Amino acid sequence: MMGAFAQSAYAADSELKTAIAKNYQSQLKPLFEYFHQNPELSFMETNTAARLAKELRAAGFEVTEGVGKTGVVAILKNGAGPLVMLRADMDGLPLEEKSGLPYASKVQQKDPDGKMQHVMHACGHDVHITSLVGTAVQMAARKQQWSGTLMLIGQPAEERVGGAAAMMKDQIWKRFGQPKYALAFHVDSGSEAGKIVAEEGSPYSGVDTVEITVHGIGTHGAYPHLGKDPVVIGSQIVLALQTIVTREVAPREPAVITVGSFHSGTKSNIISDQAKLQLSVRSESKETRALLLSAIKRVALNTARAAGLPENLLPEVVEVDTPTPPTLNDIPLTQHLKKVWTEKLGKDAFATPKMRDGMGAEDFPFFVSEPYIPSVYFSIGGTPKEDFERESKGGPAVPGHHSPLFKITPEPAVRAGVEASVIALLDLLKK
Repeated sequence: MMGAFAQSAYAADSELKTAIAKNYQSQLKPLFEYFHQNPELSFMETNTAARLAKELRAAGFEVTEGVGKTGVVAILKNGAGPLVMLRADMDGLPLEEKSGLPYASKVQQKDPDGKMQHVMHACGHDVHITSLVGTAVQMAARKQQWSGTLMLIGQPAEERVGGAAAMMKDQIWKRFGQPKYALAFHVDSGSEAGKIVAEEGSPYSGVDTVEITVHGIGTHGAYPHLGKDPVVIGSQIVLALQTIVTREVAPREPAVITVGSFHSGTKSNIISDQAKLQLSVRSESKETRALLLSAIKRVALNTARAAGLPENLLPEVVEVDTPTPPTLNDIPLTQHLKKVWTEKLGKDAFATPKMRDGMGAEDFPFFVSEPYIPSVYFSIGGTPKEDFERESKGGPAVPGHHSPLFKITPEPAVRAGVEASVIALLDLLKK
């Protein structure tokens, strides 16, 4: 027989689920469709930010706009206690939507270079900000159940990996307070709709962008012996770089070196005097990152030396942009929240564990790395189970993120996102 506490907890959880379902139909469903139909590019999310700010103010939060260009910070103070932050990103991607949804985006927008682009929410950020509003509504309605300060963040430009850094540069912690704990939520098209994914460790990798300028000695294509061909030297560098991961990094340590761009020359019969390579370098520890960056420089310089280039013409290896640290979930905090979610929602609330097979990056770590803030970045599945079953039987593949075919089943994703967020926040802000 259930004890009095268990009965009370069950009733409270049931009430939360019912309240979220009602709010979804009355507010969140049309709000999601609005966000999906009106995406905006990174650092250009003016209408998105304005609508998000309006919804958060209506929920009772004190809202500041224009943080880190187009970011939104919403604060709800509720007595003594810790400050806890929840982030949602809000930018779209330069893609023409081909999902076939009745509320598909038809938006076009000029990018920062003045080029007209189709725009689409092809990564689920519309789910994130809709869920953020739903979380705000439920937390404001439950002020008697928690104590402290809740900070909700609408972050710009996650897709360009710049929005979190811009908000930090705008002194977000100095202006609004530094959180004791931080959470971030993302929808995942690769997991069953409504199911939670919370990794103990690194759900996303760190990334560095490296440029290598390979110098050569130009000459006529018919007289290669009179020059030093930067295309050949650059090609040798590209191949040699792959041995860093396969022969210098431990086999079970994540690492990637991708040469995504290689440009040289102007005409078929001219050997150029320069080639440029652009690299994406990914890792999940400080030690591996240092190994990769050092080895890239060593390989580039010594490949050029082996080709007979003089010291004054050796390649230039430059790290460009701001390095993005890996997303590292605080393990004790992750284990604690997984226990809380299990107690409230049951073991079936979690997606079937699967090995991560890529090294995508996120800019959420800019909020929590320096200074270190214990954080959990969790996901909610967004694709119905039946779609995966059809795919396994030879049916259409489930579209991944950043695909023009990308689509999320919004109701289970948004409702589960709100429920998981509220349960976590009520625990971290409990009286």
